[in-house]
Parts: sequence; C-alpha cells; structure tokens
Amino acid sequence: MTGGSTRLQTRTRRLLGAMAVVVLGATAVGCGSTSGSSGGSGGDGPVTLEFAQWWAPELPAGSFDKLMSEFTAQNPTIKVKLLSGPYASTKQQLVSGAASRTLPDVVGLDGAWVSDFAKQGSIADLSELMTAAKYDSSQLASQIQIKGKTYMIPVVNFVYPLFVNNDLLAKAGIKTPPSTRTEFSEAAKKISALGGNVKGWALPLDTAVPNGVQNDVMSWLWASGGSMLTKDGKPDLTGQGVKNTVNFVKSLNDAGVIAPGTLTMKEQDKVEKFATGQVGMVIDSLAHITLIKKNNPKLDFTVVPIPAEDGYTGKRGIPYASWGIGVAESSEHKAEAFKLVQFLMNKQANAQLSTLANGFPGNKTAEPDFSTSDPLFKTAFDIYKAGYPANEFVGLPKSEDLMRSFDEQLQLALTGKQSVDDALNKAQQAWAPVL
Repeated sequence: MTGGSTRLQTRTRRLLGAMAVVVLGATAVGCGSTSGSSGGSGGDGPVTLEFAQWWAPELPAGSFDKLMSEFTAQNPTIKVKLLSGPYASTKQQLVSGAASRTLPDVVGLDGAWVSDFAKQGSIADLSELMTAAKYDSSQLASQIQIKGKTYMIPVVNFVYPLFVNNDLLAKAGIKTPPSTRTEFSEAAKKISALGGNVKGWALPLDTAVPNGVQNDVMSWLWASGGSMLTKDGKPDLTGQGVKNTVNFVKSLNDAGVIAPGTLTMKEQDKVEKFATGQVGMVIDSLAHITLIKKNNPKLDFTVVPIPAEDGYTGKRGIPYASWGIGVAESSEHKAEAFKLVQFLMNKQANAQLSTLANGFPGNKTAEPDFSTSDPLFKTAFDIYKAGYPANEFVGLPKSEDLMRSFDEQLQLALTGKQSVDDALNKAQQAWAPVL
C-alpha cells in the first residue's frame, strides 16, 4: 500500500512515456557520501546531498528539479544531486547500497524495504533527527516506525477507496452507495441478480502477486478501525477483528456475488472487469481513475469510503501506498539531509508535490490543487481527510511473504477445504516466526 512497493506497483502515479528518464547505474547510486560530498571545496563550501528516488521520472518533466531549486534557493549552503531512475532499477540500486551501507544521503523509500534497511543499519533513526531539529512531527499524517523509532516519513500517499458503478447500482434499485458491510452485501447481491456476466465485487487473490490480501481483504478490517497486529506488533490473525473480516469475505463468496476467477485474478484483471461493467464495485487505486475513463469514457462511477462494520462510528482507515523518504545512516550530512526532508514535508512544498503526483500530502495541513484534476480526486481527498491512512504491511519484514502465506490459507477456506478458524490458525503460525 504502497511508497509504493513491489506489492503495490499499481500505485497512483503517472507514467509519462515521452519523458526523458535518467537511469543511473548501481555504481552512481551506491557511491553514497561517506567520502564527504562537500562540493569539492574542502568542507568550506556548499554541502552536496545525493538524493536517490524514482519520483522525478513519474512527474511532469522538470517539475521535481524545479522543486529542488526552490529548496537550494532557501538553503544556499546545500546543493542537491538527484539520482533519478524508474522504480525497479532504483529499488535494485538501493537494496545493493543498503547491504553495503553506501546509500546516498537522502533516499526515496518503499515501506516494504524499511524493515530490512533498518535491520541492516543502513537508514537513520529519523526520530533523533526530528528531535535535534526541534521538528514538530504532529503535522505528519503518518510515520513508519520500528520499535518506536521512525525510519520513513510518507511524503505523498496514494489511496484505495471503493469504486462504485453508478449505473449498475441504479439498475439494481440501489439509491446510495453502501456504507456498511450489510449494505455492501445487499448491494452486491442485487447487482449480481441483474444476470448476465455481472457480479457485485471482484477479489484478486493470485498468490504470485498477493497484494489482494492487503488491498482487498485487510482493507475491510482497517475501515472499521481494526488491526491484524497486537499492540506489541505480533500477529493477531485469530483475533475477532480479522475473523469477522474473513467471515464477511467468505459470506460474499458463498453468496456467489464475487466475479469468477478469484484464485488466479490479478489487480489489473479486477480493474478491467470494473471498466467493462462486469463488476459493480471494487477497492482500487486512484491511479486507475484516468485509465478507467480512457478505456470506457461512458462509464458512470464514483469513489466512496470502504464500508465499515455495522454500528462502527470511528474514523475509517483507508489503504494506501506511499512515496516515503529516509536518510542514510552513513551520510556525513544528516542535519542537512533532514533539512531537505523538512522542506518536502512543509505545507507549501508538500501540497505542490502532491498536486504534481495526483496523490495526497503527507503533511496534514497541506491541500493539493484540484482545479485541473478529475473531480473524483477531490472526492477521494475528502474521504482521506475524514479517515486515516492504514496499511499495516508497511514496515513489516518479508511483507509479501506474509501476504502470500495468508492468501494460501484464505483460498483453502474460500474453496471449502478448511474452516476459517483453521485458516487463521495456520496463517498465525506462519507469521509468528517472522514477527
């Protein structure tokens, strides 16, 4: 969720094919600044920070460089050298740099990497840097922590609300999108009763890419303020919250309202089924709003909060993926590096970057400019502000393996080969050694 990860590679981001992408080799990213990046001035001149990320290629050409120019104008003693490349190559380079403790000063982070990087001692404790800089962390929408220490700050968040086909709802006699699990179940049944190949919901559970566990299953738990972990970070898969969630998903499967092919369905299949009107509702990334409208301009749909358990009145968690940021433990310029972090998280710069990325700000006081965006982004932002970003897989070790082991047990429960209780007990046993 995610900030993105290999699990969340369909995060909200605009891929501009015509853009010139600077791909730097592993040597460039791996050089870090342990030798002291001082601009070649013997330490008396400007400090040069190396900043590795995959963000610049996914933004309008030149826009991220312009943002960095604003930072250097405000901080004339600090220069920024951008190391920009596509997500996959950036990941490969940073994983290599983390293993050898030669990361650049500032790094774009995916939540899936944080646990391993922190365990290797390659990324710095941001809690210490925030304290040293007297930084007010209350303005941050979220922080990725391990054992109480912050290692990643989400800069831009990309959320996954419920997409609803308005035409199918109307045909099924449903006047308003569902807000509770009972309403969702009833809506899914009525949509499925329309006949043909139409179903109420799509659930992608392909174990090769098991992010459906995160986006399409656990999202129901988080929408009701629940947790799959205990307060000390241990798995709580046999707890009532997860049990209720899985029983709810199984009830939808038993009712025949889920699109066929769940066990081998991938996220892109789900999106296609929604775009072609084969399913009435899906939990999906805002990244796909433009794609869906391009593929089916006539489709009338909206986005709403993920339905919560009946009677739940608290804030709703909404699954997300992030562009996260961190500082290398090996950097000789941590104070200056954190100044760059502060800049990207200030109200003005964070709103600007979020607008460029079609994402939501990591600063709670920032607000993107929606004047030229699709109106659904503003709708989704209102949902985001009313709830909170929730993705408990972010920061966990071997998070994709955890999803896969849960997925395997869930599939056996959905196909009637074991009970929900047995599935959750076995998933709990698989997670316990990891967490």
